[in-house]
Amino acid sequence: MSATLPVTPARPEALALDAADPLAEHLAAFVPANGVSAYFDGNSLGRPLLATADRLRAFITEEWGTRLIRSWDDRWFAMPLTLGDRLGAAVLGAAGGQTVVADSTTVLLYKLIRAAVDASTADGTTATPRHDIVIDVGNFPTDRFVVEGIAAERGLRVRWIDADPVHGVTADQLREVVDERTALVVLSQVDYRSGALLDVATLTAVVHDAGSLVLWDLCHSAGAVPVELDAWGVDLAVGCSYKYLGGGPGAPAYAYVAKRHQDRLLQPVQGWMGASDVFAMADTYRPAEGMRRFLSGTPPIVGMLPLEDALSLIETAGVPAIREKSLALTAFAISWVDEHLAAFGVRVRTPREPERRGGHVTLGHPSFREITPELWDVGVIPDFRHPDGLRIGLAPLSSGFVELERGLLRIAAAIEQWTERAGSAARRSAVVG
Repeated sequence: MSATLPVTPARPEALALDAADPLAEHLAAFVPANGVSAYFDGNSLGRPLLATADRLRAFITEEWGTRLIRSWDDRWFAMPLTLGDRLGAAVLGAAGGQTVVADSTTVLLYKLIRAAVDASTADGTTATPRHDIVIDVGNFPTDRFVVEGIAAERGLRVRWIDADPVHGVTADQLREVVDERTALVVLSQVDYRSGALLDVATLTAVVHDAGSLVLWDLCHSAGAVPVELDAWGVDLAVGCSYKYLGGGPGAPAYAYVAKRHQDRLLQPVQGWMGASDVFAMADTYRPAEGMRRFLSGTPPIVGMLPLEDALSLIETAGVPAIREKSLALTAFAISWVDEHLAAFGVRVRTPREPERRGGHVTLGHPSFREITPELWDVGVIPDFRHPDGLRIGLAPLSSGFVELERGLLRIAAAIEQWTERAGSAARRSAVVG
């Protein structure tokens, strides 16, 4: 390899794959990213749609500017539920009346985890109190922090699963820690570090066999991989909307509560929007029926608008086609790394089996902390994860194969330059020594 590697595709198949891509027509729907030659962070922040700029302008001049407060009656009041149902149908495999869009991921995690453990610890049907929350040590920090905070708050015990960092939690590991003392298990469908895709149906069944509840974090999966919450028997789920769902920075999150649990779960952040009669201004809080009870304050209407446009695109493309392209993109990345970067010591830290892989590929190499800012400077945008991981996050609706290879070539050149610098430094050190 040369430090002056070209930035045009070396593989004819990249061009051929783009030409044959049935989703390629959607690439033009996104705002052009000037100065960016390869965007590898679609798993962290999706790109905006051109349609959203028009929607926001129309919202200001019409819905907000003309209808003013009347828009609450027109549609805003119902939006957390109607948009939740739409998200459930298009992406989550959830029948209506089980999904709500509101708050941030962290706040919704707190609400549902607190509600679930309170209901479980108050359940008098078992002789042994259910005072354990189970979570894996590699789960996303927010999930772990919320669990630890609630455990301290409610006098519960956290039981940790030390899973393989590449492949994630297994059914056998889960069986070792769930029992009659388990109040709730918290897991992520896709590992934010490695991209490992867990078997939700099997792991949910393991939890249910112990008589417990499970909450799934869908932040790194929904919109990129199939999700079938109803069919899998999931109890609770939370996810963000600004990654593969394209809701934009700080967009509201969503919560799913299976209908069978809604009446018995009391979420702890009691606000007027979750009351049975929102405009009664009552002296005493009484929770609404159904998913409205999981609301708290005034919904972030402006933050929901980009999600409406993104859902329209996802509904048109379909999750099965999105998943098929996602697998093709990640397979291309893995094979390219094997062919061109393995000789430099780059390791693939993502499951190679398609059925065990989410929407991003993580690579490992000691150069990545140093070269990530350099890559950003030349318009290649991956992200770095401690201690030496580089994530290649590929949003199928906005990513192409030529773009992918262009970015990989830049990464290869940066690694080679880093290797040369490291070798020169070692030689100088040896001379001085």
